[in-house]
Amino acid sequence: MERARKVANRAILKRLVNESKQSRNGEMSSRSPVSYTPSRYVSSLSPFGSKNHSRSDSLGARNVSNNVGFGVGSQIRSISVEALKSSDTFPRRHNSATPEEQTKMAESCGFDSLDALIDATVPKAIRIDSMKFPKFDGGLTESQMIEHMKDLESKNKIFKSFIGMGYYNTHVPPVILRNIMENPAWYTQYTPYQAEISQGRLESLLNFQTMITDLTGLPMSNASLLDEGTAAAEAMAMCNNIVKGKKKTFIIANNCHPQTIDICKTRADGFDLKVVTADLKDIDYSSGDVCGVLVQYPGTEGEILDYGEFVKNAHAQGVKVVMATDLLALIMLKPPGELGADIVVGSAQRFGVPMGYGGPHAAFLATSQEYKRMMPGRIIGVSVDSSGKPALRMAMQTREQHIRRDKATSNICTAQALLANMAAMYAVYHGPEGLKTIAQRVHGLAGAFAVGLKKLGNIEVQGLPFFDTVKVTCADAHAIADAAYKSEINLRVVDAKTITVSFDETTTLDDLDKLFKVFAGGKPVSFTAASLAPEVENAIPSGLLRQSSYLTHQIFNAYHTEHELLRYLHKLQSKDLSLCHSMIPLGSCTMKLNATTEMMPVTWPGFTDIHPFAPSEQAQGYQANIPLPRTP
Repeated sequence: MERARKVANRAILKRLVNESKQSRNGEMSSRSPVSYTPSRYVSSLSPFGSKNHSRSDSLGARNVSNNVGFGVGSQIRSISVEALKSSDTFPRRHNSATPEEQTKMAESCGFDSLDALIDATVPKAIRIDSMKFPKFDGGLTESQMIEHMKDLESKNKIFKSFIGMGYYNTHVPPVILRNIMENPAWYTQYTPYQAEISQGRLESLLNFQTMITDLTGLPMSNASLLDEGTAAAEAMAMCNNIVKGKKKTFIIANNCHPQTIDICKTRADGFDLKVVTADLKDIDYSSGDVCGVLVQYPGTEGEILDYGEFVKNAHAQGVKVVMATDLLALIMLKPPGELGADIVVGSAQRFGVPMGYGGPHAAFLATSQEYKRMMPGRIIGVSVDSSGKPALRMAMQTREQHIRRDKATSNICTAQALLANMAAMYAVYHGPEGLKTIAQRVHGLAGAFAVGLKKLGNIEVQGLPFFDTVKVTCADAHAIADAAYKSEINLRVVDAKTITVSFDETTTLDDLDKLFKVFAGGKPVSFTAASLAPEVENAIPSGLLRQSSYLTHQIFNAYHTEHELLRYLHKLQSKDLSLCHSMIPLGSCTMKLNATTEMMPVTWPGFTDIHPFAPSEQAQGYQANIPLPRTP
């Protein structure tokens, strides 16, 4: 070993001396030999690794006594501008192939260079001469990128948002944030195409499915979809497929979230479907052309309705019922499956996934066994391995796009596996009792707010039952919203006289006191939120209260402390192949291409805590980072 080390060191020294001679074009001065001890290893990132560097680049980092001096008789050496620039450039840390290696790869394909390969494969007709990016043409170093993102974050303003509409602030448990979201052993491998190297992720996604089936009251769930609006559009497509395209009308109740309605309308064009929006009481199936109907539970303005009779009437007309719902509300509400819904969709965002100005978030779709082959999204199934031991795998892969092409019902690349894992672990960490505590607290805060508004007078509170969203009728909704804005509070203005206020697990009693001051319009408030507690009653009718159990599996009842969940997460990740081990043959999508520098800002509060419907002036950092359409 020692002899090999000496031989290697001599070879390195010889190469450096030769490069030095070449760089000086044969103009050598008589001087004593260079004296230094070369390091044991030469990094591929070092200037010594390339023959294209000048002497100043190769030897600039060395302390060579006879090369640089000051005063009479000294030999002055200039330093290149490039040598003074920052060295933490992105390409040298993330593009591992050197120019020489690229040339070799091109030659193995029969071409002299990479440019020659591109010339032969990319038609000139679709190429442009050059691309100019005036701001980023030179590219940012990693440290500059971080500073740039900090600057963008500082332009965002974090107000307390009570807007709701399917997006809520949430506490991301630090053990999940650090060990899943920020952990390359979880975020680089992403989609579990290959069961033999994905058993950890598969178990976590099975937990997600179990959570969804328990809370919705339906036996089949996927894991997962892009967002709630997309899930609703997929359910619409399912309704069309169930009747084999013979009925071309899909009805959406106007108590659904506006963004869900818009997405369904857009997607309907591709299926040649007609979307009709109507008030619940005005929905009519008499045309005989209706394949399905979508309702929201609870409604977008907070109301909780008993859909039992509505569902029976739809089924009597041969119409399938899709119900968009809220997972936290289902901790307290009667499950949609028990109300007779055929398909249930929603978002798992408020289960420990930040709002992030609208996403991405893991959505879900649950249904009955009857429609399992029409379901979109990945489905995890329990199987056995070659030794007969229990094992997990992706079930019914023939539905997937990479196999079924244009007839596929699923493209798992857009299924948000990482965020589904976060939401599943949120449920694992809190367990059924922890989630019940959060749900009851959120409902109690909404109830306290309603009681306080009634005491203020001149404001009418919605008479319908609610879970977390209180609908308020007032003289001037915009004036109240403006007053709230001055206190850095966002409210949802429904119309000139209607406001909704939605609560979440991050809401505090102090937040309620600030809201009371806003709604009081400058008048003194004679009570506090805390003093209202004895007057708050459950606003959910007994007939719609949940009676069935949920999350009874041992997984949801075993890891409620940080060290327990940490060990469980590590146990799962140790079963998987990720970028921590090697390049991944399948199923990593683009995650493996994201550098740590690019991932870091994703979890900064200035980006995570902005509601997607917050005023645009609060999201100037986001606006600056979102490419806008060019003006013709």
